[in-house]
Amino acid sequence: MTGTGTLLAFNLRRDRVALPLWIGGAGLLFLVQSTQSQNLYGTPEELAALRATLGGNTAVIAMSGPVELLDSIGGEIVFEIFAFAAIVVALMNMFLVGRHTRGDEETGRAELIRSARVGRRSPVYAALALAALADLAVGAGVFAVAAGTGLPVGGSLLVAAALAGVGLVFAALTAVAAQVFEHGRGVYGAVGLGIGAAYMLRAAGDAGNPALSWASPIGWGQRTFPYGQERWWPVLLLLGTALALTGIALLALDRRDFGAGLVRSRPGRPRASWALGSPAGLAWRLHRGAVIGWVIGVGMLGAAYGSLGDSIEQYIAENPEVAEFLPGGAADVVDSYLALTVTMGALLAAAFGVAAALRARAEETAGRAEPLLATAVSRTAWLGSHLGVALLGSALVLIAAGFGEGLAYGLTVGEPGQAIRMTGVALAYLPAVWAVVAVAALGLGWWARAAAVAGWVALGYCVVVELFADSFNLPEWAQQASPFVHAPEAPLESVTAAPLIALGVVAAALVAAGLAGFRRRDVGY
Repeated sequence: MTGTGTLLAFNLRRDRVALPLWIGGAGLLFLVQSTQSQNLYGTPEELAALRATLGGNTAVIAMSGPVELLDSIGGEIVFEIFAFAAIVVALMNMFLVGRHTRGDEETGRAELIRSARVGRRSPVYAALALAALADLAVGAGVFAVAAGTGLPVGGSLLVAAALAGVGLVFAALTAVAAQVFEHGRGVYGAVGLGIGAAYMLRAAGDAGNPALSWASPIGWGQRTFPYGQERWWPVLLLLGTALALTGIALLALDRRDFGAGLVRSRPGRPRASWALGSPAGLAWRLHRGAVIGWVIGVGMLGAAYGSLGDSIEQYIAENPEVAEFLPGGAADVVDSYLALTVTMGALLAAAFGVAAALRARAEETAGRAEPLLATAVSRTAWLGSHLGVALLGSALVLIAAGFGEGLAYGLTVGEPGQAIRMTGVALAYLPAVWAVVAVAALGLGWWARAAAVAGWVALGYCVVVELFADSFNLPEWAQQASPFVHAPEAPLESVTAAPLIALGVVAAALVAAGLAGFRRRDVGY
Protein backbone atom coordinates (compact mmCIF):
# COMPACT_ATOMS: atom_id res chain seq x y z
CA MET A 1 0.00 0.00 0.00
CA THR A 2 3.03 2.27 -0.23
CA GLY A 3 2.05 5.65 -1.65
CA THR A 4 -1.70 5.09 -1.41
CA GLY A 5 -2.32 8.21 0.68
CA THR A 6 -0.34 10.43 -1.67
CA LEU A 7 -2.13 9.01 -4.71
CA LEU A 8 -5.50 9.54 -3.02
CA ALA A 9 -4.70 13.21 -2.39
CA PHE A 10 -3.54 13.54 -6.01
CA ASN A 11 -6.74 11.94 -7.29
CA LEU A 12 -8.85 14.24 -5.15
CA ARG A 13 -7.10 17.20 -6.68
CA ARG A 14 -7.62 15.88 -10.22
CA ASP A 15 -11.35 15.46 -9.60
CA ARG A 16 -11.90 18.59 -7.53
CA VAL A 17 -14.30 19.97 -10.18
CA ALA A 18 -16.16 16.84 -11.28
CA LEU A 19 -16.77 15.34 -7.83
CA PRO A 20 -18.87 18.20 -6.42
CA LEU A 21 -21.00 18.11 -9.57
CA TRP A 22 -21.69 14.37 -9.22
CA ILE A 23 -22.39 14.65 -5.49
CA GLY A 24 -24.55 17.73 -5.90
CA GLY A 25 -26.49 16.13 -8.75
CA ALA A 26 -27.46 13.12 -6.63
CA GLY A 27 -28.54 15.36 -3.77
CA LEU A 28 -30.50 17.58 -6.13
CA LEU A 29 -32.47 14.61 -7.44
CA PHE A 30 -33.62 13.73 -3.93
CA LEU A 31 -34.30 17.36 -3.01
CA VAL A 32 -36.59 17.95 -5.98
CA GLN A 33 -38.39 14.62 -5.61
CA SER A 34 -38.85 14.97 -1.85
CA THR A 35 -40.32 18.46 -2.01
CA GLN A 36 -42.58 17.68 -4.95
CA SER A 37 -43.88 14.39 -3.56
CA GLN A 38 -44.63 15.83 -0.15
CA ASN A 39 -46.54 18.67 -1.79
CA LEU A 40 -48.52 16.31 -4.01
CA TYR A 41 -49.26 13.49 -1.56
CA GLY A 42 -49.38 15.18 1.81
CA THR A 43 -52.32 13.18 3.21
CA PRO A 44 -52.80 9.44 3.76
CA GLU A 45 -55.81 9.52 1.42
CA GLU A 46 -53.77 10.95 -1.45
CA LEU A 47 -51.03 8.41 -0.84
CA ALA A 48 -53.55 5.55 -0.79
CA ALA A 49 -55.03 6.77 -4.09
CA LEU A 50 -51.56 6.87 -5.60
CA ARG A 51 -50.83 3.33 -4.44
CA ALA A 52 -54.11 2.12 -5.93
CA THR A 53 -53.28 3.80 -9.24
CA LEU A 54 -49.63 2.80 -9.54
CA GLY A 55 -49.89 -0.58 -7.86
CA GLY A 56 -51.74 -2.05 -10.83
CA ASN A 57 -49.58 -0.47 -13.52
CA THR A 58 -46.85 -2.94 -14.41
CA ALA A 59 -44.97 -0.46 -16.60
CA VAL A 60 -44.67 2.10 -13.79
CA ILE A 61 -43.50 -0.56 -11.33
CA ALA A 62 -40.90 -1.77 -13.81
CA MET A 63 -39.58 1.76 -14.25
CA SER A 64 -39.53 2.68 -10.56
CA GLY A 65 -39.52 -0.09 -7.95
CA PRO A 66 -41.45 -2.50 -5.73
CA VAL A 67 -44.96 -1.45 -4.81
CA GLU A 68 -44.23 -2.07 -1.09
CA LEU A 69 -42.41 1.26 -1.04
CA LEU A 70 -45.71 3.11 -1.50
CA ASP A 71 -46.80 2.48 2.10
CA SER A 72 -45.36 5.84 3.24
CA ILE A 73 -44.52 9.21 1.75
CA GLY A 74 -40.82 8.56 2.28
CA GLY A 75 -41.15 5.21 0.54
CA GLU A 76 -42.98 6.89 -2.34
CA ILE A 77 -40.00 9.22 -2.78
CA VAL A 78 -37.66 6.22 -2.83
CA PHE A 79 -40.01 4.52 -5.30
CA GLU A 80 -39.85 7.48 -7.67
CA ILE A 81 -36.16 8.38 -7.58
CA PHE A 82 -33.94 5.66 -6.07
CA ALA A 83 -33.34 3.63 -9.24
CA PHE A 84 -32.37 6.72 -11.24
CA ALA A 85 -30.18 8.10 -8.45
CA ALA A 86 -28.51 4.69 -8.21
CA ILE A 87 -27.66 4.84 -11.92
CA VAL A 88 -26.13 8.31 -11.44
CA VAL A 89 -24.03 7.08 -8.50
CA ALA A 90 -23.01 3.94 -10.41
CA LEU A 91 -21.84 6.04 -13.36
CA MET A 92 -19.91 8.32 -11.01
CA ASN A 93 -18.05 5.33 -9.56
CA MET A 94 -17.44 3.84 -12.99
CA PHE A 95 -15.80 7.00 -14.31
CA LEU A 96 -13.81 7.66 -11.12
CA VAL A 97 -12.29 4.19 -10.83
CA GLY A 98 -11.89 3.72 -14.58
CA ARG A 99 -10.07 7.01 -14.98
CA HIS A 100 -7.57 6.35 -12.19
CA THR A 101 -6.84 2.72 -13.09
CA ARG A 102 -7.13 1.65 -16.71
CA GLY A 103 -7.25 5.26 -17.94
CA ASP A 104 -3.90 6.08 -16.34
CA GLU A 105 -2.34 2.92 -17.74
CA GLU A 106 -3.49 3.77 -21.27
CA THR A 107 -2.07 7.30 -21.15
CA GLY A 108 1.24 6.26 -19.58
CA ARG A 109 0.71 8.14 -16.31
CA ALA A 110 0.57 4.92 -14.32
CA GLU A 111 4.02 3.89 -15.59
CA LEU A 112 5.55 7.14 -14.39
CA ILE A 113 3.84 6.78 -11.02
CA ARG A 114 4.94 3.17 -10.65
CA SER A 115 8.56 4.19 -11.25
CA ALA A 116 8.49 5.93 -7.85
CA ARG A 117 8.03 4.38 -4.41
CA VAL A 118 4.51 3.14 -5.09
CA GLY A 119 3.14 -0.33 -4.41
CA ARG A 120 1.75 -2.41 -7.24
CA ARG A 121 -1.74 -2.32 -5.75
CA SER A 122 -1.63 1.29 -4.57
CA PRO A 123 -3.30 2.86 -7.66
CA VAL A 124 -6.26 0.49 -7.25
CA TYR A 125 -6.45 1.14 -3.51
CA ALA A 126 -6.34 4.90 -4.10
CA ALA A 127 -9.02 4.77 -6.81
CA LEU A 128 -11.35 2.68 -4.64
CA ALA A 129 -10.70 4.92 -1.64
CA LEU A 130 -11.63 7.95 -3.74
CA ALA A 131 -14.83 6.21 -4.85
CA ALA A 132 -15.63 5.29 -1.24
CA LEU A 133 -15.18 8.91 -0.12
CA ALA A 134 -17.40 10.07 -2.98
CA ASP A 135 -20.08 7.53 -2.02
CA LEU A 136 -19.92 8.63 1.60
CA ALA A 137 -20.34 12.23 0.49
CA VAL A 138 -23.33 11.25 -1.67
CA GLY A 139 -24.85 9.39 1.28
CA ALA A 140 -24.29 12.35 3.59
CA GLY A 141 -25.87 14.71 1.09
CA VAL A 142 -28.90 12.49 0.55
CA PHE A 143 -29.34 12.05 4.30
CA ALA A 144 -29.16 15.81 4.86
CA VAL A 145 -31.68 16.48 2.08
CA ALA A 146 -34.10 13.76 3.16
CA ALA A 147 -34.01 14.60 6.87
CA GLY A 148 -33.97 18.33 6.12
CA THR A 149 -37.19 18.07 4.12
CA GLY A 150 -39.00 16.47 7.05
CA LEU A 151 -38.59 12.74 6.44
CA PRO A 152 -37.85 10.41 9.39
CA VAL A 153 -34.18 10.28 10.38
CA GLY A 154 -33.95 6.48 10.53
CA GLY A 155 -35.31 5.96 7.04
CA SER A 156 -33.18 8.81 5.69
CA LEU A 157 -30.05 7.17 7.09
CA LEU A 158 -31.02 3.82 5.55
CA VAL A 159 -31.69 5.19 2.06
CA ALA A 160 -28.37 7.07 2.19
CA ALA A 161 -26.52 3.90 3.21
CA ALA A 162 -28.25 1.86 0.50
CA LEU A 163 -27.35 4.37 -2.20
CA ALA A 164 -23.73 4.52 -1.06
CA GLY A 165 -23.62 0.71 -0.97
CA VAL A 166 -24.80 0.50 -4.58
CA GLY A 167 -22.04 2.90 -5.54
CA LEU A 168 -19.39 0.79 -3.80
CA VAL A 169 -20.50 -2.33 -5.67
CA PHE A 170 -20.08 -0.65 -9.05
CA ALA A 171 -16.76 0.91 -8.00
CA ALA A 172 -15.44 -2.57 -7.22
CA LEU A 173 -16.96 -3.95 -10.44
CA THR A 174 -15.09 -1.26 -12.40
CA ALA A 175 -11.86 -2.26 -10.65
CA VAL A 176 -12.42 -5.84 -11.82
CA ALA A 177 -13.16 -4.73 -15.38
CA ALA A 178 -9.99 -2.60 -15.38
CA GLN A 179 -7.96 -5.78 -14.88
CA VAL A 180 -9.87 -7.77 -17.47
CA PHE A 181 -9.91 -5.36 -20.42
CA GLU A 182 -6.94 -3.73 -22.06
CA HIS A 183 -8.64 -0.47 -23.07
CA GLY A 184 -10.87 2.01 -21.32
CA ARG A 185 -13.65 1.55 -23.89
CA GLY A 186 -13.89 -2.12 -22.91
CA VAL A 187 -14.00 -1.22 -19.21
CA TYR A 188 -16.74 1.36 -19.61
CA GLY A 189 -18.68 -0.83 -22.00
CA ALA A 190 -18.64 -3.81 -19.64
CA VAL A 191 -19.57 -1.81 -16.55
CA GLY A 192 -22.21 0.14 -18.47
CA LEU A 193 -23.69 -3.17 -19.53
CA GLY A 194 -23.64 -4.25 -15.89
CA ILE A 195 -25.50 -1.11 -14.85
CA GLY A 196 -28.10 -1.69 -17.54
CA ALA A 197 -28.46 -5.34 -16.57
CA ALA A 198 -28.89 -4.38 -12.91
CA TYR A 199 -31.69 -1.99 -13.82
CA MET A 200 -33.42 -4.46 -16.14
CA LEU A 201 -33.20 -7.33 -13.64
CA ARG A 202 -34.68 -5.09 -10.98
CA ALA A 203 -37.44 -4.00 -13.35
CA ALA A 204 -38.28 -7.59 -14.32
CA GLY A 205 -38.24 -8.68 -10.69
CA ASP A 206 -40.46 -5.88 -9.41
CA ALA A 207 -42.93 -6.32 -12.26
CA GLY A 208 -42.94 -10.11 -12.24
CA ASN A 209 -40.70 -12.61 -10.47
CA PRO A 210 -39.31 -10.99 -7.27
CA ALA A 211 -36.36 -13.40 -7.29
CA LEU A 212 -34.86 -11.50 -10.23
CA SER A 213 -34.59 -8.34 -8.13
CA TRP A 214 -32.17 -10.16 -5.83
CA ALA A 215 -29.78 -10.50 -8.76
CA SER A 216 -29.44 -6.71 -8.94
CA PRO A 217 -27.53 -4.38 -6.58
CA ILE A 218 -30.11 -1.69 -7.36
CA GLY A 219 -32.82 -4.14 -6.30
CA TRP A 220 -30.97 -4.83 -3.04
CA GLY A 221 -30.89 -1.11 -2.29
CA GLN A 222 -34.61 -0.66 -2.93
CA ARG A 223 -35.52 -3.73 -0.90
CA THR A 224 -34.12 -2.20 2.25
CA PHE A 225 -37.61 -0.56 2.23
CA PRO A 226 -36.70 2.75 3.91
CA TYR A 227 -39.45 4.50 5.87
CA GLY A 228 -41.30 1.19 6.07
CA GLN A 229 -39.89 -2.20 7.04
CA GLU A 230 -36.37 -0.63 7.20
CA ARG A 231 -34.29 -3.74 6.58
CA TRP A 232 -30.57 -3.12 7.08
CA TRP A 233 -29.25 -6.51 6.07
CA PRO A 234 -29.31 -5.80 2.28
CA VAL A 235 -26.78 -3.05 3.00
CA LEU A 236 -24.47 -5.72 4.41
CA LEU A 237 -25.05 -7.70 1.21
CA LEU A 238 -23.94 -4.67 -0.81
CA LEU A 239 -20.83 -4.19 1.31
CA GLY A 240 -19.97 -7.88 1.16
CA THR A 241 -20.30 -7.92 -2.62
CA ALA A 242 -18.10 -4.84 -2.93
CA LEU A 243 -15.41 -6.46 -0.77
CA ALA A 244 -15.57 -9.71 -2.75
CA LEU A 245 -15.24 -7.87 -6.07
CA THR A 246 -12.34 -5.86 -4.67
CA GLY A 247 -10.58 -9.10 -3.74
CA ILE A 248 -11.13 -10.44 -7.25
CA ALA A 249 -9.73 -7.23 -8.75
CA LEU A 250 -6.57 -7.46 -6.62
CA LEU A 251 -6.02 -11.11 -7.49
CA ALA A 252 -6.43 -10.33 -11.18
CA LEU A 253 -4.02 -7.39 -10.86
CA ASP A 254 -1.34 -9.67 -9.41
CA ARG A 255 -1.66 -12.08 -12.35
CA ARG A 256 -1.62 -9.77 -15.37
CA ASP A 257 1.10 -7.84 -17.15
CA PHE A 258 1.28 -4.12 -16.59
CA GLY A 259 -0.55 -2.30 -19.37
CA ALA A 260 -2.33 -5.45 -20.52
CA GLY A 261 -5.61 -7.06 -19.58
CA LEU A 262 -6.60 -10.60 -18.81
CA VAL A 263 -8.53 -10.51 -22.08
CA ARG A 264 -6.24 -9.58 -24.92
CA SER A 265 -7.49 -7.18 -27.57
CA ARG A 266 -8.28 -8.84 -30.87
CA PRO A 267 -5.76 -7.73 -33.52
CA GLY A 268 -7.18 -5.81 -36.41
CA ARG A 269 -7.07 -6.75 -40.06
CA PRO A 270 -3.74 -6.38 -41.90
CA ARG A 271 -5.23 -3.77 -44.22
CA ALA A 272 -7.86 -1.18 -43.48
CA SER A 273 -11.17 -1.30 -45.29
CA TRP A 274 -12.12 1.37 -47.80
CA ALA A 275 -14.43 2.93 -45.19
CA LEU A 276 -11.38 3.98 -43.14
CA GLY A 277 -9.86 5.86 -46.03
CA SER A 278 -11.34 9.19 -44.92
CA PRO A 279 -11.59 11.18 -41.66
CA ALA A 280 -15.37 10.69 -41.69
CA GLY A 281 -15.00 6.92 -41.97
CA LEU A 282 -12.52 6.79 -39.11
CA ALA A 283 -14.73 9.01 -36.94
CA TRP A 284 -17.72 6.75 -37.56
CA ARG A 285 -15.63 3.69 -36.70
CA LEU A 286 -14.62 5.29 -33.38
CA HIS A 287 -18.16 6.35 -32.50
CA ARG A 288 -20.33 3.57 -33.90
CA GLY A 289 -20.44 1.48 -30.72
CA ALA A 290 -21.60 4.45 -28.68
CA VAL A 291 -24.15 5.43 -31.32
CA ILE A 292 -25.66 1.95 -31.39
CA GLY A 293 -25.75 1.70 -27.59
CA TRP A 294 -27.39 5.10 -27.13
CA VAL A 295 -29.95 4.45 -29.88
CA ILE A 296 -30.99 1.16 -28.30
CA GLY A 297 -31.05 2.50 -24.74
CA VAL A 298 -32.94 5.71 -25.47
CA GLY A 299 -35.30 3.86 -27.80
CA MET A 300 -36.17 1.44 -24.99
CA LEU A 301 -36.71 4.35 -22.60
CA GLY A 302 -39.02 5.98 -25.14
CA ALA A 303 -40.96 2.73 -25.43
CA ALA A 304 -41.34 2.65 -21.66
CA TYR A 305 -42.71 6.19 -21.68
CA GLY A 306 -45.05 5.39 -24.57
CA SER A 307 -46.47 2.35 -22.82
CA LEU A 308 -47.85 4.67 -20.12
CA GLY A 309 -49.59 7.03 -22.53
CA ASP A 310 -52.86 5.12 -22.57
CA SER A 311 -53.21 5.20 -18.77
CA ILE A 312 -52.05 8.78 -18.19
CA GLU A 313 -55.59 10.21 -18.34
CA GLN A 314 -56.80 7.92 -15.57
CA TYR A 315 -53.70 8.67 -13.53
CA ILE A 316 -54.21 12.45 -13.83
CA ALA A 317 -57.92 12.11 -13.05
CA GLU A 318 -57.07 10.38 -9.77
CA ASN A 319 -54.09 12.66 -9.06
CA PRO A 320 -55.01 16.09 -10.51
CA GLU A 321 -52.10 17.80 -8.74
CA VAL A 322 -49.67 16.07 -11.10
CA ALA A 323 -51.14 18.03 -14.03
CA GLU A 324 -49.32 21.11 -12.71
CA PHE A 325 -46.02 19.55 -13.78
CA LEU A 326 -47.13 18.86 -17.36
CA PRO A 327 -46.40 21.52 -20.00
CA GLY A 328 -50.07 21.99 -20.92
CA GLY A 329 -51.63 21.22 -17.55
CA ALA A 330 -54.80 19.13 -17.57
CA ALA A 331 -56.26 20.65 -20.74
CA ASP A 332 -54.70 18.07 -23.04
CA VAL A 333 -53.25 15.43 -20.77
CA VAL A 334 -51.94 12.95 -23.30
CA ASP A 335 -50.20 15.50 -25.52
CA SER A 336 -48.80 17.25 -22.43
CA TYR A 337 -47.37 13.96 -21.24
CA LEU A 338 -45.93 13.15 -24.67
CA ALA A 339 -44.36 16.61 -24.92
CA LEU A 340 -42.69 16.18 -21.53
CA THR A 341 -41.34 12.72 -22.27
CA VAL A 342 -40.11 13.63 -25.76
CA THR A 343 -38.24 16.52 -24.16
CA MET A 344 -36.54 13.98 -21.89
CA GLY A 345 -35.47 12.03 -24.97
CA ALA A 346 -34.18 15.25 -26.57
CA LEU A 347 -32.06 16.03 -23.50
CA LEU A 348 -30.57 12.56 -23.67
CA ALA A 349 -29.85 13.01 -27.36
CA ALA A 350 -28.04 16.26 -26.52
CA ALA A 351 -26.04 14.39 -23.87
CA PHE A 352 -24.89 11.91 -26.48
CA GLY A 353 -23.99 14.72 -28.86
CA VAL A 354 -21.86 16.49 -26.26
CA ALA A 355 -20.07 13.27 -25.31
CA ALA A 356 -19.42 12.41 -28.96
CA ALA A 357 -18.09 15.89 -29.77
CA LEU A 358 -15.72 15.76 -26.80
CA ARG A 359 -14.28 12.49 -28.12
CA ALA A 360 -12.30 14.68 -30.52
CA ARG A 361 -10.55 16.27 -27.54
CA ALA A 362 -9.72 12.84 -26.14
CA GLU A 363 -8.19 11.81 -29.48
CA GLU A 364 -6.21 15.04 -29.48
CA THR A 365 -4.78 14.77 -25.96
CA ALA A 366 -3.97 11.07 -26.44
CA GLY A 367 -1.72 11.99 -29.38
CA ARG A 368 -3.76 10.16 -32.00
CA ALA A 369 -4.89 13.30 -33.84
CA GLU A 370 -1.43 14.67 -34.57
CA PRO A 371 -0.29 11.83 -36.89
CA LEU A 372 -3.47 12.24 -38.92
CA LEU A 373 -3.05 16.01 -39.17
CA ALA A 374 0.53 15.49 -40.32
CA THR A 375 -0.88 13.96 -43.53
CA ALA A 376 -3.06 15.60 -46.16
CA VAL A 377 -6.01 15.63 -43.72
CA SER A 378 -6.99 19.21 -42.92
CA ARG A 379 -7.92 20.39 -39.46
CA THR A 380 -11.40 21.27 -40.64
CA ALA A 381 -11.95 17.79 -42.08
CA TRP A 382 -10.66 16.06 -38.95
CA LEU A 383 -12.66 18.01 -36.38
CA GLY A 384 -15.63 18.30 -38.74
CA SER A 385 -15.80 14.51 -39.04
CA HIS A 386 -16.16 14.10 -35.27
CA LEU A 387 -18.68 16.91 -35.04
CA GLY A 388 -20.58 15.46 -37.98
CA VAL A 389 -20.91 12.12 -36.22
CA ALA A 390 -21.98 13.93 -33.03
CA LEU A 391 -24.71 15.81 -34.90
CA LEU A 392 -25.87 12.84 -36.94
CA GLY A 393 -25.71 10.50 -33.96
CA SER A 394 -27.76 12.85 -31.78
CA ALA A 395 -30.38 12.94 -34.54
CA LEU A 396 -30.49 9.13 -34.61
CA VAL A 397 -30.84 8.99 -30.82
CA LEU A 398 -33.67 11.51 -30.95
CA ILE A 399 -35.40 9.56 -33.73
CA ALA A 400 -35.09 6.38 -31.65
CA ALA A 401 -36.69 8.13 -28.67
CA GLY A 402 -39.64 9.37 -30.73
CA PHE A 403 -40.10 6.16 -32.69
CA GLY A 404 -39.91 3.96 -29.58
CA GLU A 405 -42.40 6.11 -27.72
CA GLY A 406 -44.78 6.34 -30.68
CA LEU A 407 -44.60 2.60 -31.36
CA ALA A 408 -45.36 1.63 -27.76
CA TYR A 409 -48.10 4.24 -27.43
CA GLY A 410 -49.60 3.25 -30.78
CA LEU A 411 -49.72 -0.42 -29.80
CA THR A 412 -51.53 0.38 -26.54
CA VAL A 413 -54.20 2.53 -28.25
CA GLY A 414 -54.41 0.55 -31.48
CA GLU A 415 -52.92 3.25 -33.72
CA PRO A 416 -49.64 2.03 -35.29
CA GLY A 417 -49.33 5.33 -37.15
CA GLN A 418 -48.32 6.98 -33.87
CA ALA A 419 -44.77 5.71 -34.46
CA ILE A 420 -44.40 7.94 -37.53
CA ARG A 421 -46.18 10.84 -35.85
CA MET A 422 -43.97 10.76 -32.73
CA THR A 423 -40.83 10.45 -34.85
CA GLY A 424 -41.78 13.72 -36.53
CA VAL A 425 -42.59 15.25 -33.15
CA ALA A 426 -39.15 14.30 -31.84
CA LEU A 427 -37.41 15.87 -34.84
CA ALA A 428 -38.96 19.22 -33.92
CA TYR A 429 -36.50 19.29 -31.00
CA LEU A 430 -33.45 18.56 -33.18
CA PRO A 431 -32.30 22.19 -33.72
CA ALA A 432 -32.31 22.72 -29.94
CA VAL A 433 -30.28 19.53 -29.48
CA TRP A 434 -27.77 20.68 -32.08
CA ALA A 435 -27.49 24.10 -30.41
CA VAL A 436 -26.30 22.41 -27.20
CA VAL A 437 -23.81 20.24 -29.11
CA ALA A 438 -22.57 23.36 -30.88
CA VAL A 439 -21.53 24.88 -27.53
CA ALA A 440 -19.12 21.98 -27.06
CA ALA A 441 -17.90 22.48 -30.65
CA LEU A 442 -17.21 26.15 -29.94
CA GLY A 443 -15.21 25.17 -26.87
CA LEU A 444 -13.18 22.65 -28.85
CA GLY A 445 -12.16 25.38 -31.26
CA TRP A 446 -11.23 28.19 -28.91
CA TRP A 447 -10.96 26.95 -25.31
CA ALA A 448 -10.14 23.26 -25.67
CA ARG A 449 -9.30 22.68 -22.01
CA ALA A 450 -12.66 24.12 -20.99
CA ALA A 451 -14.66 22.44 -23.78
CA ALA A 452 -15.96 19.65 -21.54
CA VAL A 453 -17.03 22.12 -18.87
CA ALA A 454 -18.75 24.33 -21.45
CA GLY A 455 -20.61 21.44 -23.08
CA TRP A 456 -21.81 19.76 -19.90
CA VAL A 457 -22.70 23.02 -18.17
CA ALA A 458 -24.80 24.02 -21.18
CA LEU A 459 -26.59 20.68 -21.09
CA GLY A 460 -27.06 20.82 -17.32
CA TYR A 461 -28.54 24.29 -17.60
CA CYS A 462 -31.04 23.06 -20.16
CA VAL A 463 -32.00 20.16 -17.89
CA VAL A 464 -32.58 22.51 -14.95
CA VAL A 465 -34.67 24.89 -17.05
CA GLU A 466 -36.78 22.17 -18.68
CA LEU A 467 -37.43 20.02 -15.62
CA PHE A 468 -37.04 22.25 -12.57
CA ALA A 469 -37.76 25.82 -13.68
CA ASP A 470 -41.04 25.95 -11.76
CA SER A 471 -39.61 24.22 -8.69
CA PHE A 472 -36.74 26.73 -8.54
CA ASN A 473 -38.91 29.70 -9.56
CA LEU A 474 -36.45 30.67 -12.28
CA PRO A 475 -37.17 34.10 -13.80
CA GLU A 476 -38.25 34.33 -17.40
CA TRP A 477 -34.98 35.87 -18.57
CA ALA A 478 -33.01 32.96 -17.12
CA GLN A 479 -35.19 30.43 -18.91
CA GLN A 480 -34.70 32.15 -22.26
CA ALA A 481 -31.03 31.08 -22.31
CA SER A 482 -32.08 27.47 -22.95
CA PRO A 483 -32.58 26.62 -26.64
CA PHE A 484 -35.30 24.16 -25.68
CA VAL A 485 -37.47 27.03 -24.46
CA HIS A 486 -37.55 28.37 -28.03
CA ALA A 487 -38.43 25.02 -29.60
CA PRO A 488 -42.17 24.25 -29.96
CA GLU A 489 -43.53 21.88 -27.32
CA ALA A 490 -44.73 19.35 -29.85
CA PRO A 491 -47.20 17.65 -29.96
CA LEU A 492 -48.83 20.06 -27.52
CA GLU A 493 -48.09 23.05 -29.74
CA SER A 494 -48.10 23.37 -33.49
CA VAL A 495 -44.67 23.33 -35.11
CA THR A 496 -43.64 26.49 -36.96
CA ALA A 497 -40.54 26.96 -39.09
CA ALA A 498 -39.26 30.26 -37.70
CA PRO A 499 -37.90 29.09 -34.30
CA LEU A 500 -36.45 25.92 -35.83
CA ILE A 501 -34.62 27.92 -38.50
CA ALA A 502 -33.35 30.40 -35.89
CA LEU A 503 -32.00 27.62 -33.68
CA GLY A 504 -30.44 25.93 -36.70
CA VAL A 505 -28.68 29.15 -37.69
CA VAL A 506 -27.34 29.59 -34.15
CA ALA A 507 -26.06 26.00 -34.07
CA ALA A 508 -24.42 26.36 -37.51
CA ALA A 509 -22.76 29.63 -36.49
CA LEU A 510 -21.33 28.11 -33.29
CA VAL A 511 -20.01 25.05 -35.15
CA ALA A 512 -18.45 27.27 -37.83
CA ALA A 513 -16.83 29.41 -35.15
CA GLY A 514 -15.46 26.30 -33.46
CA LEU A 515 -13.94 25.03 -36.72
CA ALA A 516 -12.41 28.45 -37.36
CA GLY A 517 -10.87 28.50 -33.90
CA PHE A 518 -9.42 25.02 -34.29
CA ARG A 519 -7.56 26.13 -37.40
CA ARG A 520 -5.78 28.79 -35.35
CA ARG A 521 -4.83 27.12 -32.07
CA ASP A 522 -2.09 24.66 -31.23
CA VAL A 523 -3.06 20.99 -31.32
CA GLY A 524 -2.98 19.33 -27.90
CA TYR A 525 -3.35 22.56 -25.92
